[in-house]
Amino acid sequence: MSKCKHLYFTIVFLGIFLLESGFLVIGHRGNPNKFPEETIQSDNSAFNDGADFVELDLHLSKDNILVISHDRNLSRITGSSVIVSQNNFSYLHTLKCKNGEPIMSLNELFEYYQHKPRTKFLIETKKTSHNTPKNMEQILANVIKKYHMENRVMFHSFSAPSLETLSKLLPKIPRIFIVGSLKRINFEVLSYVNGINISADLITQNPDLIQQLHKLHKKVYVWAEMDESPKLWNWLINNDIDAVVTNFPATAYRYNMAKKKTHKFSINKDAIFYSRASERVFENPYFKTKTNKKIHFSQNIHVSNAVETSSGTYYQIGAKQFIDADFVNFNLPVNCIYPYWNLPIITKYNQMTTTYVHPKYTANVVKFLKPNTKYKIYGISQNQKWLLTTSGWVPAKEILYYGIFPNTAEFNYYRKLPHNYQQINLALVPDVAFNRQYVVNFWKQCKILNNIKDF
Repeated sequence: MSKCKHLYFTIVFLGIFLLESGFLVIGHRGNPNKFPEETIQSDNSAFNDGADFVELDLHLSKDNILVISHDRNLSRITGSSVIVSQNNFSYLHTLKCKNGEPIMSLNELFEYYQHKPRTKFLIETKKTSHNTPKNMEQILANVIKKYHMENRVMFHSFSAPSLETLSKLLPKIPRIFIVGSLKRINFEVLSYVNGINISADLITQNPDLIQQLHKLHKKVYVWAEMDESPKLWNWLINNDIDAVVTNFPATAYRYNMAKKKTHKFSINKDAIFYSRASERVFENPYFKTKTNKKIHFSQNIHVSNAVETSSGTYYQIGAKQFIDADFVNFNLPVNCIYPYWNLPIITKYNQMTTTYVHPKYTANVVKFLKPNTKYKIYGISQNQKWLLTTSGWVPAKEILYYGIFPNTAEFNYYRKLPHNYQQINLALVPDVAFNRQYVVNFWKQCKILNNIKDF
């Protein structure tokens, strides 16, 4: 079994839970930064850029046709100041968007995409504060059933009554409640919705909200001001959101793909960093966006999560702070590595010792440690099971620590260590003021302290 699988089962055994990675990418009104919103051209572009869903808005015309438009007044989209609810669809259909496409009905959209099974839609019902038009949900249900789109749509709305009605008409279709204020979230609404669509600002101000909603088995969708910056994307992918509604589906797809094939584990443990070189902190482990912060030798850190990516394992040490897991050690106090840290290491039995590119990838041999050659320790991994040298990583059990001689600070410190931290792979060879009798006595002492039967 590979070390990767060993790590996985160890984590599960310790009660560390696997979290889902990746999120749904939802093109907000299609791909409006490239083409006019809520047109076929815009929707196709969003799907081509990697959107899982396209979001669209519905108003009801005077003759009860569901019309795709965010605004009730079509002035911004068509240049004509026309109210959707005050006109029949036959007239609305004559109005053109900026790319020449006519104002479209939901029937027309479904007819176009009916035989393109990978295209899915997040439908927003636009209702007044008085929950009008009252018949919108029934008409919507009829259109969905007519085109057999039950498995290819979701609903979201600012109107809780609209979602409650849809929960009765089409109970198997997910319903997401859009909120601009936390005051709108209550247990009554949560009883008939599957999730919350909330602004990024509200979540950044309330960092525990995602976890709280997930504990209630509710999905968390996020929308943001439509000039999403790299800073916002780094924040989004470091949180366990279920979907993002965005004007930039291509960007969202790129971040999602970086995260999707990863595994995130909850750790919640203190640790210490052991590397001679300071390490830069990343904003996220998916693109390894660096920050100005560094972690230094013997620095205490708290690890909240571990993220396994194709390029390695990273530990989360803050809201937007990740470091390589290589030099992070749990349950290895500084005083317990002091006797060894500044010692050189040598090979056993005067033989060549294999070194590796990484402790996790032992199939990738780097070089060899040469016999009768002293090497410096540059880093410690996996609680002193692996040591980094200039020639690569080497298993600690394959080397000898050289230099714990009598009357040295290292020796005195060694004797005071707890038994489980007293390494026995020591190079007990004659040195200045170092004789064979001492070697024999020292080995006897190790045998007693560590209950060793054979050497």
